[in-house]
Amino acid sequence: VFPHSLGIFYASVTQWLGFPKYGDEGKVMGLAPYGKPKRVEEARRLVRLADDGSFDLDLKYFGHIGSNRRAFTAEFERLFGRPARHPEADLEPFHEDVAASGQKVLEEAVLHAARHALKRTGLKRLCMAGGVALNGVANWRILRETGCEELFVQPAAGDDGGALGAALDIAASVGNDPRPARLVSAALGPSYDDAACAGALEAKGYAPRRLAEAEMICEVARLVADGKVVGWFDGRMEFGPRALGHRSILADPTNPRMKEIVNARVKFREHFRPFAPSVALEDASTYFETPPGFEAPFMVLVCPVREGQRERLPAITHVDGSARIQTVKAKDEPRYHTLLKEFERLRGVPVLMNTSFNVKGEPIVCTPADALRTFEGCGLDALALCSYLVIGKRVSEPLGSQAGLTRSAM
Repeated sequence: VFPHSLGIFYASVTQWLGFPKYGDEGKVMGLAPYGKPKRVEEARRLVRLADDGSFDLDLKYFGHIGSNRRAFTAEFERLFGRPARHPEADLEPFHEDVAASGQKVLEEAVLHAARHALKRTGLKRLCMAGGVALNGVANWRILRETGCEELFVQPAAGDDGGALGAALDIAASVGNDPRPARLVSAALGPSYDDAACAGALEAKGYAPRRLAEAEMICEVARLVADGKVVGWFDGRMEFGPRALGHRSILADPTNPRMKEIVNARVKFREHFRPFAPSVALEDASTYFETPPGFEAPFMVLVCPVREGQRERLPAITHVDGSARIQTVKAKDEPRYHTLLKEFERLRGVPVLMNTSFNVKGEPIVCTPADALRTFEGCGLDALALCSYLVIGKRVSEPLGSQAGLTRSAM
């Protein structure tokens, strides 16, 4: 119960590590495997676990109450023996070890609460919400170590999901059944038809030509197989922080340089951050260590890549051999699933490297104009905009710079 929040604990570690924005916590999850939990005893002093499954924070280390604009206090800095890292300073092994320690303590606390909830209720299915529920490493351990048979995390599990909760609460208050059918897709946001996309393209000076769906899928798969990085804009925008095949940047997971290329030239973000795979559901167990009946449509679980596949999928295999997986079912996401299978025909794997269609510090694109602005301001090679494919010869330029751009449309 507030102010005793695991999210605040993790945000404090995040900010101390020099990632100052709320929402940067995923960077710590990505950094943690580079370190070792050598500072775990210090980190455990921040969070105290109780026998009843609850936890509390030692509040002298946290600054989220009152006028302190940082999530942590000077006591936090003294505990780890160093001041907070400046955002522009180098990351040292010490910082990697603190990230690993913070991640370990978060996992301990989450598993502690989950085990108690499952034992107390006698149930085998667990539903979680809150920003911490997006920590896919902790979620995987719940699924594998607690006796939980099914874990559900709503894709907009953080603050954005409060809108959904409010809507369900109002529905219940006016007599409607607030329990919806099983959520199979996060594509709940705005969509734009071909006329809107054509208008946006023409306003930017393109002369677009529509492609049939099969032709578009074949062309995008070919581009990715040829080493190109493609912006994929299709249908309704996803609800939540993960791109799930509607506002995605797609690349070849078999290319050992692709992680470096996309981090540096397209996303403009830290080198250590991993990229996620999308995989056809029926093929997931071939490439990832997934249990029978496993589905992960919302990219909220980090699981091991099979040892025999790690060298085959270097762009999506993190330093610890893991990946934050999205499984794609043909029934639920037919167009994206078809793209995965076409890529398999060309490259031998029904897996794509999938990251959100945005650059560092910006939200995921929503409108056709957003997509074009981002396309023209980063190192994307092509843009699939509904039924239109735009190909440009890119140079590595900051968002907003148009130097060196050549454009063509198919």
